[in-house]
Amino acid sequence: MKALRGSAAGEGTGGPGDAEAAEAAGSGVPLLKGSALLLLGCLLARCCGAAGGGPRRGGARWAAGARRGALERFHARQLRLSPHVLGHSKAHVGRVVAELVRAAKAQGLQPGPLALSLRGDFVCIGSAYEQHKVRSPDCFDILVPLRLPRHLEPQPRCADGLGPCGAFVCGLRARDGWTRRCRPFAEGFCVELQGRSHLSSGLVLRWFQGHLQRCLGAVRYRLQERCRVSLSACPGHPPTLHILPCSDYVCCHISMAVRLIPAIPLGDALYLTALPPDGPHGSLAPEALWGLNASRQEQRLLGWLKEQAPASSCHLKCLQILKGLRDLRRHGLEEPFCSQWGRVLSSYVLKTALFSLLLQGPLEAWDERFLVERLEDLVLYLRDCLRKQVLMDFFLGNTSIPEAVALPRFLKEAAPVNLLSAFDGPMLDLVAFQLLSTWMQAPHIIRMYSSPRYLRPVPAPCRHIAEPPGE
Repeated sequence: MKALRGSAAGEGTGGPGDAEAAEAAGSGVPLLKGSALLLLGCLLARCCGAAGGGPRRGGARWAAGARRGALERFHARQLRLSPHVLGHSKAHVGRVVAELVRAAKAQGLQPGPLALSLRGDFVCIGSAYEQHKVRSPDCFDILVPLRLPRHLEPQPRCADGLGPCGAFVCGLRARDGWTRRCRPFAEGFCVELQGRSHLSSGLVLRWFQGHLQRCLGAVRYRLQERCRVSLSACPGHPPTLHILPCSDYVCCHISMAVRLIPAIPLGDALYLTALPPDGPHGSLAPEALWGLNASRQEQRLLGWLKEQAPASSCHLKCLQILKGLRDLRRHGLEEPFCSQWGRVLSSYVLKTALFSLLLQGPLEAWDERFLVERLEDLVLYLRDCLRKQVLMDFFLGNTSIPEAVALPRFLKEAAPVNLLSAFDGPMLDLVAFQLLSTWMQAPHIIRMYSSPRYLRPVPAPCRHIAEPPGE
């Protein structure tokens, strides 16, 4: 009922701008009317029930049980991954990436001391390594740390007024006597910004793509009995390594795509990575802009939460279900709202909202028994953030993180970043309305968009292990 009260409070606040945004979103007037009528009907039913003429308490318990059953089945059949299949996929990805990084590092030592090279290791990041990946273990993200010439040190700073909120630029500091000798490196990997040379994310990314492509031949030969590998690269995007296991090497036979992200190490497990090209750069020098990657700090926080929360905690399950509902709801939306829906409710935004909510109350309340209640709390928290147009990045400038999760000084002293600052108010209001509508109609949306027409193909079960249905 808390969701119904929140929805009723939100209706009637819209104006002509909201109607135009709804029409542009493709959800249409009939959908908005239908959602409003649904919410009104629920409120009337609640009032009638309070007066004694509505459904009895047993009926409410039945409805709550039916909702939970629909969400549980949705998670088990469409979202939850087999630990065995995911473990095989991650192990195979690790072996192949290790071979490629080893070859790329060896070749990178040849040009000389004034060139980029690979550090020789890689960092596994993303949902596959944080236990909340959904649907299929076929996509992975890997950070590949680079090494600057030994006489150069990165000097990152916030790109105030030069790019979007949360962007950074990276100056370079040369040791005494090396300023002139490092000029060839600056000419190949830097751009001029405000009269100073700054490391260019675009130039580094292009070098990284070409460097990996040159090393692929040797790796392909060494791996020919295990798998077939290829590399694809789009301008402005990190290269993607495609892995197709041979028939008898990986029993799960999953074709995998691994995004290899070049990263500039800053120390303390912090990295600079190129901003996505489709983001709101708003800058005259987008190639000079970087994003800050704190994935290792996220993994540390998740590890701490796992230790503190009950063994049967449902916080990651709530995140998986909310991501699944977001993806299903996208099928009923039209452009341009469909793209904005995915950008506003990105996985990082959902994860940030979960982190913030988890630290607001006792972790015992996230026991599996309270799955529906906690999921509803997460939806309502997100709705409020969208209406207020504020959701602060959890790590940048956050002073309320538990002391057990040690943060680098650079993160503590960074300026706070609002993750919703790039979106206008009417768009965020419409997303908030659709989010609440999606939660209210979750069982119906799951039934409507769970046909094979909308679902990605599920990988075949492993033939060497018997797994229960739904894995």
